[in-house]
Amino acid sequence: MKNTYDTIVIGAGAMGSAAAYYLGKRGQRVLLLEQFDIDHRRGSSYGYSRIIRYSYDHPEYVELMKDTFPLWCNVEDELGETLYHRTGGISFGPADDKSLQATIKAVENGGIDYELLSIEDAQERFPQFRFASDFKVLYQPDSGFISASKAVRGHVKLARRLGAVVIESAPVDQIQVNSNSVNLSVAGDRYSADHLIVTAGSWARSLLNETGIDLPLTTLRCQLNFMSPADWRSYESERCPVWGAFVSERFRETVYGIPSHDGSGFKIAFHGGPPVGSPDEIDYEPDASNVEALRPFMRAHIPGIASAPARESRICLYTQTPDGHFIVDRHPQYPHVAIGAGFSGHGFKFSTMVGKMLTDIVLDGRTPHNDVLFKVSRFSD
Repeated sequence: MKNTYDTIVIGAGAMGSAAAYYLGKRGQRVLLLEQFDIDHRRGSSYGYSRIIRYSYDHPEYVELMKDTFPLWCNVEDELGETLYHRTGGISFGPADDKSLQATIKAVENGGIDYELLSIEDAQERFPQFRFASDFKVLYQPDSGFISASKAVRGHVKLARRLGAVVIESAPVDQIQVNSNSVNLSVAGDRYSADHLIVTAGSWARSLLNETGIDLPLTTLRCQLNFMSPADWRSYESERCPVWGAFVSERFRETVYGIPSHDGSGFKIAFHGGPPVGSPDEIDYEPDASNVEALRPFMRAHIPGIASAPARESRICLYTQTPDGHFIVDRHPQYPHVAIGAGFSGHGFKFSTMVGKMLTDIVLDGRTPHNDVLFKVSRFSD
């Protein structure tokens, strides 16, 4: 039948594009639906880059990254393209910061290669930065970035190569979940499948309401800024690490960044932003005040960009759960429906793994990868 598939995926961002690819590898007839264009700018997945790192303050993520890095290598091999760029990464902040302490402990216990640098050592190796005398600096050599838009388009390309049907400009009007199938209405057309995966980002909550579940997902309006320093060479990926600063008590939020590459500009942003009611009501015009709010941090810790103009600023949506952990699980009432949600802020690096996990869950009922943090049931306890 023309509009009947084995599995339908709603949302073709980082997670949905990956899920379509892994479903295709399992021999599924896949329909991937995207309400906008592939690699659009209105969600969470578009852009030059996202950080990839082992340096996490929770051991479960460290272990999951051990499984994730090889998957990115496999995707690169199949595409014949480079997605992962190794720059090394630093995490720094006050020595008594609990998140930084937990990160150091998790990396050490996980057997990950790392160094704890003295302030003098860190200053010599990374002259772009200024570290306060009470700081600790964690260096992890495998950190770097994933080319974000390139990865989304790459997963879609591989999914299509495996036979997936991809439809853009296809918002879902209605979801009907039956005991062992699903029916969707999409712009007047009807589609059906045995399985459904929902990876709709900030639109997941409203879509899933139609299936009888209300997940505590909050959308944040976040701004990414790309600075144009006078001395470009010092801030390019060949000479500069990715970084995260545990300084939320001294500045309004944790701050992070990625070096310039392919003319992107030096990325710097607050890890967070104001909550919004509906993703359909987002104002995508960047705020100059966001850049100005970052300048005290720049002056204190990256003085070479403190007076630099922003080459570009862009709005990115975070979709978060109350505890900050992902949702990667089966629907509590319908085992043939899988949910991937709440990734924004630190999920992109895991996207190829999440696509595989969602495929495992919807087809096999479980995944061999550790998903203990990601269960829907934690919100009903």
